[in-house]
Amino acid sequence: MYAQDSRARPPQVVDDSSSRIYFSYPGSSGGGGGLLSYIFSMCYNLVSSILQLLFAIFKRNVRPVSSDPVEDVVNFIRAYEERYGNTHPVFYQGSYSQALSDAKQELRFLLVYLHKDETQEVDQWCRNTLCDPEVIRYINIHTLFWACNVKSGEGYKVAEALKLGSYPFLALIVLKDNRMTIVGRLEGAPSSADLMSRLQTIIERNEINLIQARRDRAERNAAQSLRQQQDRAYEESLRADQEKDRRREEERRAREEQEAREKEELNAQELEIQRIRLMKELTIGKVPLEPEPSHPNACHLQIQLGERRMKRRFLMTDTVEDVYHWIFSQPDSPVSFEITTSYPRRILYPVRDISTLSDAGLTHREVLHVNDLDD
Repeated sequence: MYAQDSRARPPQVVDDSSSRIYFSYPGSSGGGGGLLSYIFSMCYNLVSSILQLLFAIFKRNVRPVSSDPVEDVVNFIRAYEERYGNTHPVFYQGSYSQALSDAKQELRFLLVYLHKDETQEVDQWCRNTLCDPEVIRYINIHTLFWACNVKSGEGYKVAEALKLGSYPFLALIVLKDNRMTIVGRLEGAPSSADLMSRLQTIIERNEINLIQARRDRAERNAAQSLRQQQDRAYEESLRADQEKDRRREEERRAREEQEAREKEELNAQELEIQRIRLMKELTIGKVPLEPEPSHPNACHLQIQLGERRMKRRFLMTDTVEDVYHWIFSQPDSPVSFEITTSYPRRILYPVRDISTLSDAGLTHREVLHVNDLDD
């Protein structure tokens, strides 16, 4: 079992004596020699705390220091397998803090084993109990199994934190009331049957904590998932509303721009109409007076302007430009036009080279046509 790469702060461990199950076995090395009794169970914390304080005072200068907790664990596993072989529960390959974090994250029991060399009891226990196939199977199924030698910096640090008394030492830790809590301690060398029985007792009594934790986590995940769904729905609705607002704004702008263009075009048309009207009014002043019908030099013109037929007299000495001016001054005349004779058809140009109607070849009676050049 390899540690996850987690840099989060490791969870704190609570040692609650009121809810912890303690087992000690005769012949245990260290501490009190295997006193399993009600009095010891009640007084264990006080005695172990005093012993740990005295140990810290007298052993401060020989305390091992670790620069790499993971390396301490890996070195222990390597040394263990060199001595006892590969038949053992799956060791967690990571620091104690990483093991705590993973056990909390995965909602599993963490079984901590602290190993001490140079004791025959520990040696026999590792060879006979920890390599038992049933023990291995049970531990692998129900726990994360973390182990280290107390002579290493990491093992020593954990031994101090757990306040152990004798070896071999096992502690069972589980998430309880949202805190990693020591719910069982086993000191000494139990047989395979005893070890499995004690572990089963502790696990069955505390399985409810994991069940509750899983239920709480499932509820939190469900609530979080619901919030995420609601957030997504809200965001989608918000985006849809924003898209509607954007389209409405674009449509409003387009309408305003279209209205502005139409207004501008209308204004331009109105200005053009006013300009043409003014030009027509000014042009009227350029048209010579109409001679009497009996005037011997009169030129009687019949002018076809669209559906309207107009008559107007000019003097033969008047110019073609005068005729253009008169036609242009009419309210319904086109702005750009040309004048043509009826037969033979020819265009009369208001040029200076042809100064008079007579020079343009017109007679006393003529039919002229106005052709709109804007069509």
